Amino acid sequence: MKKEPILAICYDFDKTLSPDDMQAQGYIQSIDYEVADFWKESNELAKNNDMDQNLAYMYMMSTRSRGKVLFTRDTLHEQGGKVKLFPGVDTWFDRINEYGRNKGVSVEHYIISSGLKEMIEGTEVAEKFTKIYASSFYFDDTGVAVWPAQVVNYTNKTQFLFRIEKGVLDINDQGVNSFFQPNQYRVPFRNMIYIGDSDTDIPCMKLVNTNGGHSIGVYNSETKDKSKVFRMLDEKRIKYYVPADYNENSQLEQLVKMIIDRTI
Repeated sequence: MKKEPILAICYDFDKTLSPDDMQAQGYIQSIDYEVADFWKESNELAKNNDMDQNLAYMYMMSTRSRGKVLFTRDTLHEQGGKVKLFPGVDTWFDRINEYGRNKGVSVEHYIISSGLKEMIEGTEVAEKFTKIYASSFYFDDTGVAVWPAQVVNYTNKTQFLFRIEKGVLDINDQGVNSFFQPNQYRVPFRNMIYIGDSDTDIPCMKLVNTNGGHSIGVYNSETKDKSKVFRMLDEKRIKYYVPADYNENSQLEQLVKMIIDRTI
């Protein structure tokens, strides 16, 4: 029997599925920082020490929590549960999956984010993803975060697209470097959608675009700031831009349904 085609939808998280940075929706405030001050100090730490910006914010989260918040996996899950999502995200995945099934397309959803995996796992939609690729911590036997386990930045995000393409999803599986014939790809790039909001998504957007896939830039419909998506469209990083509205019959839903139709 002919196998159903798989369509992989890959999402950034902050300002793509959620209107703000996940750390700024409760955690930063819990350690007595103003949000702007936290990011300023984190960016200065990175700059002054030739440090990856994501490692810098993870270091800040860990060290500035001392004496204020028990920095554990449970704490991060709890904070993730407070993260707000854009309108319609809570029902988006089931609706898109159902449309795909009715058309003969198997839809899978992936997160590729510089945010924290443990916080995303605490959100109400965590179980909807086939895989969550994001920065994460190593936790000791007591559940306390003691060291970075994974750091995902804008350049190494692309490796996860190759993992999805080849079906080699385990981050430690070296099989991703093996040679594959084009007909062996589990999800060819033409069957991928990448949804993001900013410069950190550009390498993934460009990779998907140039290989026949579909990159979508989203913007906050409340602020109506389209400057980033206009620039990405002008630079041919994205093929489409729409509001970050995941409600039924939204522009984004209509666009993704058309891509599903094209896939089949």
